[in-house]
Amino acid sequence: MTGLLLNGVTRDFTEPAARHVLRSIDLTIAKSEFVSLVGPSGAGKTTLLRIIAGLDIAHAGRVTWQGEGRPRLGIVFQEPRLVPWLSILDNLLLVGGSDQAERARALLAEVELAGNEDALPSQLSGGMQRRAALARALLIAPDFLMLDEPLISLDTALAERMRRLLNSYWREHRTTTLLVTHNLAEAAELSTRILILSPDEGRIVADCALPPPAPRLRNDRAVSAVLEDLRRMTHTWPRPDSPETGVPKAHSAA
Repeated sequence: MTGLLLNGVTRDFTEPAARHVLRSIDLTIAKSEFVSLVGPSGAGKTTLLRIIAGLDIAHAGRVTWQGEGRPRLGIVFQEPRLVPWLSILDNLLLVGGSDQAERARALLAEVELAGNEDALPSQLSGGMQRRAALARALLIAPDFLMLDEPLISLDTALAERMRRLLNSYWREHRTTTLLVTHNLAEAAELSTRILILSPDEGRIVADCALPPPAPRLRNDRAVSAVLEDLRRMTHTWPRPDSPETGVPKAHSAA
């Protein structure tokens, strides 16, 4: 697995209007941690993820990988980014190789897409495409897994099953993971640390450690206490309409 070190990462945009998005982000993610980055829309969460992935190079500061060479990155974007003329199975094999067909089929079954291997992306719903993108990211056995709202738009029951899948995968492989989410309860269920990115300052204003998920329970007192503190910090944030993306009350963790 691989760790990550950010030093003074700063990102400004000039269009459509000049604005500061990220200001002097210093962050260390140790290998095998599961870290959630929480903040409202527009706070810079996706921008930071793109910088870490090397997709946005117009920034100041340094991104340093801790390990042997550049890690194998698994990325799930907000948009699934599947190749439209390839079947779902072939989209996975495009990154995993033809010798990974059996493993790809198994992962598609794990994300509840068995029977859709030969379907084109356009024949699946947005949520199904997002789950296919998750299976694709896991297929390469990443050293560092980045997830940008991977469960957004899924219904509550399905999202919970996918959280259990992510929890199980992390406990088995201890893959260093960075999850971007609006949902504090989701972050508390899955993470060893929760980072709060301020929408006003462009900085990480809270870094809360949690015991390793195993998985966590709704009545976990330590988690409830952390969530209550984080809710106080975020009570002025706008709340999305979806129950899967809102910032819930502490007792809804897990």
